[in-house]
Amino acid sequence: MTRRIDPSLIPDAPDLSFEHTFWKEGILNIAGIDEAGRGCLAGPVTAAAVILPRLEELPDLFSAIRDSKQLSREVREREQKVIEENSLDWGVGFASNQEIDQYGIVPATRLAVSRALAELKHQPEHLLVDYIVLPDNPLPQTRLVKGDARSLSIAAASILAKTHRDTLMITLAERYPIYDLGTNKGYGTAAHREAIQKFGPSPLHRLSFAPIRSE
Repeated sequence: MTRRIDPSLIPDAPDLSFEHTFWKEGILNIAGIDEAGRGCLAGPVTAAAVILPRLEELPDLFSAIRDSKQLSREVREREQKVIEENSLDWGVGFASNQEIDQYGIVPATRLAVSRALAELKHQPEHLLVDYIVLPDNPLPQTRLVKGDARSLSIAAASILAKTHRDTLMITLAERYPIYDLGTNKGYGTAAHREAIQKFGPSPLHRLSFAPIRSE
C-alpha cells in the first residue's frame, strides 16, 4: 500500500481531532504510537507510546510539538520535557540490532512498540499508530498515514522515540568512537558508510542491512 494522503487533510500542526472523536465516545486512554531508527545501519529501533490527558490547556502546552523530523535537536529536547511532565502516561521501548537481524525490521519494530506499551501504567483503550500494523495487539487501532503530522498524540510519541534513541546512541558511541555514532545516530551517512567499509561493522551494526549484508 502506498503511503499517500491528500495534502488538504494534513493540518498546519498536529491536533487533537482524532483524540476528541474517541473522548466524546467515552474512550479516554488513547495511546499515540510512533517509532524512530527503522532505517539506521546501527543501534536499536525505538518506539514510544503517549497517552494525553483531556485538558483544555493541552493545545497551548503542546503548541510547539510537531513530527520530530521537523524539529531541531534543541526543540526536541525541550519538548521531550514538556511531554513527559504533562502527559497522562508515556513509555519507551527498544528492540536491539541483534533482534532486528533475527526477526526483521518490521517484527522488531512491533516488539519495540509492545515494550513501550508495557511501560505504561494506564491501560490504553485505543491505539493511534503512524501507519504500522500491530496484528498481535488485541486493542482497537487506528492507522494514520502521516500520523505524526495529524495527531498530537503520535507527534508527541515521535519526539520521545527520537530523543530517547538519540540519548542511547550518544552513550553507545563511546564504545565505538570510530563510527561517530553520537553524531550520525546510526544513520547511513557517507562518513558512517566509509567507516564501516574501512573498519568493518561493530557489534552495534545491523548485519542484515545493506551495505553491510553485501560485504
